[in-house]
Amino acid sequence: MSLIALLLTVLVAVLHLYFLVLEMFLWTRPLGLKTFRNTPEKAETTRVLAANQGLYNGFLAAGIVVGLVIDQPVLVTFSLACVVAAGCYGAYSVSRRIFMIQALPAILALVFRALA
Repeated sequence: MSLIALLLTVLVAVLHLYFLVLEMFLWTRPLGLKTFRNTPEKAETTRVLAANQGLYNGFLAAGIVVGLVIDQPVLVTFSLACVVAAGCYGAYSVSRRIFMIQALPAILALVFRALA
């Protein structure tokens, strides 16, 4: 695998670990409120849903990291494809910027992995 492919793949995993922290632990705090453009009231009523979503982001990161550590390219590819699907759905259902933040890095990682 090329260095660029590896760096992009690790970036996607790190982003999803960051999303986990934001959604599970910082959702109702200033950084979470600002990041997701939430009001304190809305954040409080949706915090359990956000924590659940954060856990799923953690699973996506785990799939990527475990796949890299045990050298299972199929697991890494599957996890990246799941990130792309989630990012595209988020762009469709919530905000187009989710595509740029979540799906595009995973797409680039998949492209560079395929070229390697």
